[in-house]
Amino acid sequence: MPLLVAALLLALGAALLFGLLGEQVQDQEPVPVDAGATQFLHGFSSPTLDAVMNLVSFLGSAGFVIPVLAVVTILLYRRRRLPEAIFLALVYAGSGALNFLLKLLFHRNRPTFSWSPGAINDYSFPSGHAMNSLVFYLGLALVTWMVFGRRVGVAVLSAGLVIVVLVGISRVYLGLHYVSDVIGGYAAGLIWLLVAAVAMRALWNAVGPSLPFAERINRRS
Repeated sequence: MPLLVAALLLALGAALLFGLLGEQVQDQEPVPVDAGATQFLHGFSSPTLDAVMNLVSFLGSAGFVIPVLAVVTILLYRRRRLPEAIFLALVYAGSGALNFLLKLLFHRNRPTFSWSPGAINDYSFPSGHAMNSLVFYLGLALVTWMVFGRRVGVAVLSAGLVIVVLVGISRVYLGLHYVSDVIGGYAAGLIWLLVAAVAMRALWNAVGPSLPFAERINRRS
């Protein structure tokens, strides 16, 4: 129960933050946190740092995450952890769908800077890389904690948080997003992950053990 209350409070805080940012974006008001942030980060630019940031950004892309997700899902299935495999796959797919809908809702144009990489055919708020990477890497940490225990889970969580933060920084550095896009992506991703985790846990407790595949898994455990 304390964990459930903490999760709901965290989701509520993220919802309030997202609502505040979303209102400013919807009203086309300048977001204070955006002022000068991209120019500041770009002030450190160099060919080497550009390459590093592009690599970090790739770690949050579907082109990298989906193959990793496929491998993790197979490994979880082989360990007879089907609920965790289903959760991780669904929560990532749901994040992508939700991000698409939110971008259509806010239809915020991408930032335009002299160093931004040409036209991109989707909207800016909230950042898909920030949202989806948070959902995947923190979801992976949650699943790892459940399967391998606290010590391994904390290690994966720490590494995941570092990746998620760096992905967000890279998107601002590369001129692809405003800071508010990234923060909005983090907030939306956290809400979705927490709500999905609570819902999937409740659903599995209610109907999971009665399913035929669950009975087979339990017999083999």
